[in-house]
Amino acid sequence: MNNPNASHEIIVSGIHLELTPSLKFYVREKMERLFRHEERIVRIKVELECDSKHDRQHKFNAKAHVQLRGPDINAAVSSEDCHKSIDLLVDKLDQSIRKRHGVAKDKRNHPHAVEWQDVSFPKAI
Repeated sequence: MNNPNASHEIIVSGIHLELTPSLKFYVREKMERLFRHEERIVRIKVELECDSKHDRQHKFNAKAHVQLRGPDINAAVSSEDCHKSIDLLVDKLDQSIRKRHGVAKDKRNHPHAVEWQDVSFPKAI
């Protein structure tokens, strides 16, 4: 279903931050990891924000909205470096996607118990 050569829809936007082609490429390269783990991702929207007024330690904020079949996944992180924020964001999204996949797999492999108390079975001949 997912062709490794196909380009996935990743939307990158910057708030109070100039997006250079190298920064866009870095985001796309890191987000490809998510597409390897989950084939049902429709689109990823990434917002990078530089907030120089409030907190010096958490200057760069990275937010992502992953649209896939079922409930969407949102994540946000902040750090003192833009590339570090992107790396932390990808790690957080990857963890969320793996957790979601594990929950779905558990539901599929362990269905709910069925009560057979009031059911009469026909006798075998």
